Amino acid sequence: MQTIVDRIKKIIYSQKRGFVFTKYRFFDIGNPKTVAKVLERMVESGEIRRIARGIYDYPQKHPEFGDIPADPNKIADALAEKDNLKIQPSGAYAANLLGLSDQVPAKFVFLTDGHSRNVQIGKWSIKLKKTTPKNMATSGRISGLVIQALRYIGQDNVDDVVVSKLKRKLSDGDKKQLIKDSRYAPVWIGEIFKRLI
Repeated sequence: MQTIVDRIKKIIYSQKRGFVFTKYRFFDIGNPKTVAKVLERMVESGEIRRIARGIYDYPQKHPEFGDIPADPNKIADALAEKDNLKIQPSGAYAANLLGLSDQVPAKFVFLTDGHSRNVQIGKWSIKLKKTTPKNMATSGRISGLVIQALRYIGQDNVDDVVVSKLKRKLSDGDKKQLIKDSRYAPVWIGEIFKRLI
């Protein structure tokens, strides 16, 4: 019979490097204190890394520079999984993900249907910001990402260059999804969706 340590390690090592998780993922295997001790020992031995209180990763390694910083998206996903939340990248981060901005934000904002909270990861800040059900209706879909990126850019700043970049970035399936979800977008964004088809 596998020990709790073996079971936790098996789950972690079955994932690709870059896997981000919270201790809550393992509470069905053992009691919280035991799980916390196992993870603490794994941190001490360098098998995993604690990136914030209660948040860990199985770090990706660079041959010259060592551990690569954790992906903010994966950190937000781990937080969402812990509390069974929906999340949606927003603001400058949404624009960056779509290639509409070269600016890599120091604050990564995600809209959520849960409580607002901030998590500091080194120089980065990950913010979960409570929003309306309408804003979360497209979470996890390309349309949600496009709506949030365009909101960040602003109606007056969406020019032919922005539309052209989006056209190149979006697949035919993505464009169909935009039309399906246009009812969740402000009218001006709905008009841009039509230009993208």
